[in-house]
Amino acid sequence: MSRRQLLAMAGLLFSVGLLVPGIVLPVITVRGMLDPKGVASLAPKLLDQGLSDSTVTSLRPLINPAILPLLDQAPGGLRGALVTQLGGQIGSRLGSGQPIEVYSQTRSILGSVKHLYQVRSLTAATLILLFSVLVPFTKAALVLWAVWHHDPARRRRTLHLVEMIAKWSMADVFAVALFIAFLAARASQNSPGGPVSLVTFTATFGTGFFWFAGYCLVSLATQQATARWIMEDRA
Repeated sequence: MSRRQLLAMAGLLFSVGLLVPGIVLPVITVRGMLDPKGVASLAPKLLDQGLSDSTVTSLRPLINPAILPLLDQAPGGLRGALVTQLGGQIGSRLGSGQPIEVYSQTRSILGSVKHLYQVRSLTAATLILLFSVLVPFTKAALVLWAVWHHDPARRRRTLHLVEMIAKWSMADVFAVALFIAFLAARASQNSPGGPVSLVTFTATFGTGFFWFAGYCLVSLATQQATARWIMEDRA
């Protein structure tokens, strides 16, 4: 076995070693946190819409008759006074609380494929499975076959086939899609001085993303180095 064959074999094994955890480990986690300040700012609006005229009428006998005329003279009458008073108290209580996690999703590549099949998104699941799982292992097997085959013409044809498959591979597109999802989740967070959001989303890359990105780089380098070695042998 030549030194170049050993290097090509080592590169293939290393890339596959990066690929396996890249498709099994979590690649991204998205969390949604309920902001108490957002709920507090929304409380008066909900109270205003939920407090009907019949409810206000039923509350009149329970209010001190001495202050009832003052409340009727407030903006919006008794209803407006109740909304202002109760909304302020509810908002102050809610606003002092801690954020509450209301949404959390952690997905690996294989986990995403399984979930998409479960929700009947067959096209998306099949494309991710094909281009992010099956194609990488197929490329590795073809390059390995080319390294060990003794016929130079067949080796060149095999590597040409690998290059054709690589053009349709969505490994880089998949990484970019994850990055866009990451940025979109980040963009949904509050900006300084902006309005308070009811739910704040955050996203973090998991270890699987970095393993998969490492596979993309190592696999590409191994493929190019093997092709250059075969072309040099031809010359």
